[in-house]
Amino acid sequence: MSLEAKITQDIKAAMIAKDNVRLRGLRAIKAAILLANTEKGHAEALTEEGEIKVLQKLAKQRKESAEIYQQQDRKDLYTIEIEELEVIEEFLPKQLDRDAVENVVKGIIAETGATSIKDMGKVMGAANQKLAGQADGRTISEVVKSLLS
Repeated sequence: MSLEAKITQDIKAAMIAKDNVRLRGLRAIKAAILLANTEKGHAEALTEEGEIKVLQKLAKQRKESAEIYQQQDRKDLYTIEIEELEVIEEFLPKQLDRDAVENVVKGIIAETGATSIKDMGKVMGAANQKLAGQADGRTISEVVKSLLS
């Protein structure tokens, strides 16, 4: 079952259960997937990898918005963003912790023979490919910088 079909099923269940918080998050996911499917240049439906990228983008947006709302002491809006983020994260692959990312990056550094910060691009490319969907770009970048410097 595709992610889009699963989301549609979950929307129906949330409507029946009158779970407005979950419904809001699911509708945001469905809207983003529909938008990505209808973007110019996409002749066919999104692949599973494409769907995960859309979910990661939504999660990142929610995290950034939540940080801003927290800084501005807007607890009402902060709560909404965090609730939607929790729904979105249900559909993302399990995220690796920083130690696991560090171990993978160490292996990539050994494979590529990187020795200095000048090799960061080479390591980042391989790390982003290997850790796609399992860690966000910011964490990967921080780990690569710390290990290469």
